[in-house]
Order: sequence, then C-alpha cells, then structure tokens
Amino acid sequence: MTTHDLSQKFLRFAERECRDSSPLYESLSIHLSKDDELLEICSEARRGQPIPNLLFGAVHYLMMQGTDHPVKEYYPSMVSDPKPYAESFESFKSFCLTYRNEIESIINSKLVQTNEVRRCAYLYPAFGLVHQKTNKPLALIEIGTSAGLQLLWDQYAYSYGTEDVMGDVQSRLHIRSELVGELMPPLSPTPAPVGSRIGLDLNIVDLENEDERLWLKSLIWPEHRERLEMFERASSYMGEQAIDFIEGDGISRLSGLIESIPEESTLCIFHTHVANQMTIDMKKHLLHVVEQIGQTRDVFHLYNNIQDKDLHLDEYVNGVRREQTIAETDGHGRWLLENEAMSF
Repeated sequence: MTTHDLSQKFLRFAERECRDSSPLYESLSIHLSKDDELLEICSEARRGQPIPNLLFGAVHYLMMQGTDHPVKEYYPSMVSDPKPYAESFESFKSFCLTYRNEIESIINSKLVQTNEVRRCAYLYPAFGLVHQKTNKPLALIEIGTSAGLQLLWDQYAYSYGTEDVMGDVQSRLHIRSELVGELMPPLSPTPAPVGSRIGLDLNIVDLENEDERLWLKSLIWPEHRERLEMFERASSYMGEQAIDFIEGDGISRLSGLIESIPEESTLCIFHTHVANQMTIDMKKHLLHVVEQIGQTRDVFHLYNNIQDKDLHLDEYVNGVRREQTIAETDGHGRWLLENEAMSF
C-alpha cells in the first residue's frame, strides 16, 4: 500500500468514523495523513486490516500495559483531566518513534477484533423479525465472533429513547440506543428464543487471558467510557451460556456446520462490520456460500459492510431468495433508522 493510500485511509477515518465521536482520534488522524514517517510504520500492518484502528489500538495497548510517556496526558482513558486534544500530535509522534519496534510488532501480529456490544441494539429487533417469520428457536452462527459477546445479545436489556425496557429486564447490562425516523421496528418485550450459538473467527479471543482481554479494551476509543463499561458488563456473561467457538476461516467452515443444525431451528448466519476486512472476492464468495446453503434449507443472513454500511437481511425460504435492506445504523450502535422491511 502506497503512502498516498495510507494517507487517504486516515483522512476517511477522521471524516467518516471519528467526527462527533472521538476528537482525539480525529485530530491525530488528520495530522497522521500528512506525516510520511508515521505512515511508514503503518505499512507493517497485515493486509485487510483497518489500519487506523490498528495503529491507535497498538499505542493505547502499550499505554494500558504501563508504558510511560507524556502522550498519556491527552488520553481520557488514562487521566481524569486530559490536555487539549488539538495539541496532542507531537507527543503522539514522539511515542510512536520511541516505541516503533513494539508498535510494528503489534500491528504485524494483532487483529482488529472489536466486540461492540451496543451493536446488539440492532440485532435485537432484527432477530425478533426473523423469529416472527418462522416461530422457531434461532440457531446462531456468527462470523468474526472475536470473544462472542454479540452471540449473547438475548442476555441483555434494551431501551430505545424511552423508559420502556425490553429483553432481559434483569440483565446486568442495559443497552441504550435511539430510534431515528417514524417507523417502528419489531420490539418484542422479550427476546427471540436461541437454541444454539456458534462463533467463528480466525482468532478466538479468550477473555480469561488478561493480555487478550487488554487488547480488546485498547481498541475501545479513549473518550468512550460507556463502551468500556458495556464491554466489562457483557464480559461477565461469558461462560453462563454455551457457545461453540471454532477457530478458522468462517466462510470455508460454514457449509460443514449446517448438518449439525436441527431442522426445527431457524438457521441465522450473521456478522457486524467484519466484512470491512474482507476483499471483494471474499465478500462474493461468502454470499455464494450462503446462497448454496439456501438451496438445501431455509437460512437467514444478517449483515452489513458488504454492499454498503446498511443492515441487510437476505432470506432463503424453500430455495427462494429475498433480499432486504432493513435499517441504517450507527457504527457503534448509538442509533438506528428502520426501513419498511423491518417494520410491522
């Protein structure tokens, strides 16, 4: 990847991801896009990885491990009264150059594997819609599951801009999101029943491993204290529900798993944002594999970041495909705008 390509990635990251969400990362990204020395460090990243997330995660990870440097004074996650973010770049660059070897090692070996728990705010109504169509327990298969926290979506409580609470109202985790627009999604008071959970990933994250847990926490942006709290609360549910974790290429493993899913369950393949790490050919192959599965049994495929950022639901019932765009969503699940396809 050329320096120009890397520069454009940071500019897009600043404009599309960080604006109105992380002033620190927005400012750093804009400066980074003009700094060839730091862009050269980023060239060590694995192909297909979201490089801005990877670099910022590596720096955050080293700081959270205890690496001492004045740059931590700009991080809300590290100090209670951070210095102005607009003045952070020179200190950030000093950190990167001082610990260049460590950063290059991290970005060459780690994967961006976020478990953005608030995205469950749009999984909840989407899986409710699927259950409404089939009235069967859901057999969940998640591609890019990381630590599996989104597979536990039915264990959490939800509110959508009102005092009404749905899902597991006794949950230790209460996820709040906003509904944008006038359409009402299928918000059942109780979650759709889940019969089984399978999580696929190139690298399954073990939350009992302190180093792996710290890496996931380092990928949470410094200003996002609520995201960190939600991660911690969701993590407390690991081990309370059976999840079959399978390490390997999720696309190639899909077809071999289907025989183990009983016909009295509704097969649901889903993934959130992992497709932004796939090549175009990989995305096409995934859609083809799901289509092939749909020729022999009913299957629902819930996803985003293949054609666009919207939330899609493809269903194959009796071998007939129906494609729907069901919602626009915020990348961190803070809001969702329903399409008519998801409304009652």
